[in-house]
Amino acid sequence: METQSPKPIERRGMRRGMYVLPSLFTVGTLVCGYYAILSTQRAGQFLAAAAGATLASKAAEFGALAVAALDNASKAIGWAIVFDGLDGRIARLTNTASPFGRELDSLADVIAFGVAPAVLAYVWGVRAIGELSSSQLIQNIREVAWILTFAYVICGAARLARFNIETVKPTSDRRFFVGMPIPAAAGFVAAVVHFWKQPLTTWSFALAWLVMVGILGFLMVSRMRYYSFKALDLRKRRSYLAIIVIGMIIGGIWFFSEPVLLTLAITYAISGIVLRITSRIRPHPPAPEEVHAA
Repeated sequence: METQSPKPIERRGMRRGMYVLPSLFTVGTLVCGYYAILSTQRAGQFLAAAAGATLASKAAEFGALAVAALDNASKAIGWAIVFDGLDGRIARLTNTASPFGRELDSLADVIAFGVAPAVLAYVWGVRAIGELSSSQLIQNIREVAWILTFAYVICGAARLARFNIETVKPTSDRRFFVGMPIPAAAGFVAAVVHFWKQPLTTWSFALAWLVMVGILGFLMVSRMRYYSFKALDLRKRRSYLAIIVIGMIIGGIWFFSEPVLLTLAITYAISGIVLRITSRIRPHPPAPEEVHAA
């Protein structure tokens, strides 16, 4: 008995479904970013309640709730990075990339990797200090925090705008990003909060943290090269050593997420600086045009 081929209408319906699939992961990125912002705001409310509590037990209770909310926000940003990586890879594997998906992805990235980590960096690094003291020094630090965290958002938005312009140009080298990708910068903020959890309570550490946020913003708009991993084709056969390394990383994140994620974030953040230094020390022939990605 001969089997009938699918009808053209069914094929068109399946094709439309394939185009929707990457956008669903993009929406997942947006949901995680929105949840991270709400959770961070809730943590700020708990910090204010802890500072105003008259009983030590109540202050400790509100403090624990604030820590949990901040950690949940950092985890949400981490999941947003996962969704963001999946939507682009699925679009390439299924050949369903579209201008609409690219623009939607950039808008979601502004929320999940621009606004959400900036709010998290402010609340975790400065909000608790402001609740504990109202001196002029602390007020000045809070004003500086407003400026630097907003500068982080501007740098992230500029990073994405440059990507939208450059992505339409033909490129021959997909190995590198130009500038630190905004998900990596957001991942750095989330990894630090996830590792320490307790919000900062001293002005010296707060200033150091704000300097780090400013450096992240600079790295995003810089011309430093970062490995993109887009040339990694999962459909090709891999050696057992690569499989073992990937399995160890996944296992390390599952059982020891705090130190492993922080190590990965720091390693990737300084990799662009190391590449810039080594390229200056050891000149090499001009490389093909790098890919400017978000």
